[in-house]
Amino acid sequence: MKRRDFIKNALTVAALSPLAKLSAQESNNTKENTMVSAEKSNFEPLSRSILGFGLMRLPRVKDTKTDEIDVEQTKQMVDAFLEAGFTYFDTAWAYPGSEDAIRQALVERYPREKFQLATKNAAWIGCKTKEDAIAQFETSLKRTGAGYIDFYLLHNLGETRTKFFEDFDLWNWGKELKAKGLIKHLGFSFHSTAEELEEIFKAHPEAEFVQLQLNYADWESPSIQSRKVYEVARKYNKPIIVMEPVKGGLLANPPQSVKDVFQKADSKASYASWAIRYVADLEGVMVVLSGMSNIEQMKDNLSYMKGFKGLTDEQRKTIETARQEMAKIPLIPCTTCNYCAKVCPMEIGISGSFNAMNIYTLYNNLDQAKHQENWLVGMHGKKKAAECVKCGACEKVCPQHIKIREELEKVAKTLG
Repeated sequence: MKRRDFIKNALTVAALSPLAKLSAQESNNTKENTMVSAEKSNFEPLSRSILGFGLMRLPRVKDTKTDEIDVEQTKQMVDAFLEAGFTYFDTAWAYPGSEDAIRQALVERYPREKFQLATKNAAWIGCKTKEDAIAQFETSLKRTGAGYIDFYLLHNLGETRTKFFEDFDLWNWGKELKAKGLIKHLGFSFHSTAEELEEIFKAHPEAEFVQLQLNYADWESPSIQSRKVYEVARKYNKPIIVMEPVKGGLLANPPQSVKDVFQKADSKASYASWAIRYVADLEGVMVVLSGMSNIEQMKDNLSYMKGFKGLTDEQRKTIETARQEMAKIPLIPCTTCNYCAKVCPMEIGISGSFNAMNIYTLYNNLDQAKHQENWLVGMHGKKKAAECVKCGACEKVCPQHIKIREELEKVAKTLG
């Protein structure tokens, strides 16, 4: 049996790991899967992905000042999701209210063997000791009430964040959790370069899976590097969980030229459906997470992911055409080489500022652009564009010959 013949609904097998491999008993063209046991540390990746319920952007109760999660609507979404045959739920210690909400909407209402739950450890947030990091896991177990975690992720490795997990010896600690039955599978989520991802795989072959930001808009992005990190994960034969397939919702409302391409191909399909199906079609992808925020989004996702068997050649061509249309939009041609950062006396977050400005140019979404600026500039200890003193040192070393001072001035005026 070839990998491409794996059934996409492997996660629906109750009480067993959702990480599938071929059974030695399979023969001819049998289309049944068996599941690898929790004791296995490596396994064959699925060739067909399924939908995962991302719990970072849960619905909120209207007309409240507390930004309270709408648990009742979340229950409806959980019910619809499970009824459609999907079982993978993704939360995190760092998602405010999410673990509590999924306890109420899922864990307290369904048998434990009917679903798989993933949560994450962000050791780089407020942790000064290994004990601080371990406390995050204990908190997650208490909040979720799940008893054990099916997929435990060391969260957001990359750049300076990786060091915390090494210093606190969390990989070996994760093995101990597996031995105790408190987690079934250990992996990590990642936001950085392909080179750094490869270094992590070399250092930690025990990583059973990886969660990556993949989408058609970022496929050739010099900063996100979707294609490059995907290829590294395939090189090391690691099953992939996809995050941000709709790029934080931006691809649900893409530029007009992209909309035109999709409308011409299928006027009834949502723009988000093209984005999710694009990554669901990739080899080695096990789960595609969608951060659904209301029951309408859930129904839309289920309408095309239930029974999904992959894209047609024509649909793949449509998405490639859409990506080419997006590439025609004039952006700041920054490749995030960060040579400018090495010579800037003010430590301006130049590449992060340009990335945020490009988000605004593409999607006309000021909130998302500011969010991106906050993460890539402020959260990385850099100063904002408005603090540029226009010395010009950056422009002397820029391989792309960008008029950096002029562009930073535009960023400051646009993003504030």
